[in-house]
Amino acid sequence: MELKLPTLAQLEAVYANDLEPSFPAAELKPLRIIRKMLEDGYYRPWCLFDGSEIVGECFLWLGEPGWALLDYLCVSPRRRNGGTGALLLAKMLEREPGTVILGESEMPCYAPDPAMAERRLGFYARNGARTAGYDTEMFGVPYKTLYWAEQELPDQQLMEAHRNIYLSRFSPEKFARYVRIPRQPEEDPLPRVAWNE
Repeated sequence: MELKLPTLAQLEAVYANDLEPSFPAAELKPLRIIRKMLEDGYYRPWCLFDGSEIVGECFLWLGEPGWALLDYLCVSPRRRNGGTGALLLAKMLEREPGTVILGESEMPCYAPDPAMAERRLGFYARNGARTAGYDTEMFGVPYKTLYWAEQELPDQQLMEAHRNIYLSRFSPEKFARYVRIPRQPEEDPLPRVAWNE
């Protein structure tokens, strides 16, 4: 299997076939925003190909050089629970050497399916993710913060890079309204709203 960038038609197909059915509105960017970010050089939508078939995706939102956010990791429904997700992550990390990759995984205590959220965190831990010492919240969804790096990094450095990724696309007003980096443990989540820009 090979990890490579899709054509625009392939990107549209995996968005409709894999991402839309797998992510709630509060977590899924509209396709037009992904296309615009790609055009602007802020996005790298890696896809795992098995021959001509795309079997999974790991989309990166690019920050300052050496930093990225794992925006979406999705395995095609027909390929789940067979090691494809682990292979996808491993190949993405090979293709992004020297890049610190931040991740956000829904906090189980706020998730619609807490057991699934726990399994997701376990999957990431088994596949090399470190847990940062701060949580985040985007559009009313609280997340545990994860990262992949060659070494442990201070939370302050991670938070600054994390904020900068969002501020690269959001106005300060929008950031203040929808994004909490860090999210204070005692804060109630904001109302969930559809991802927007």
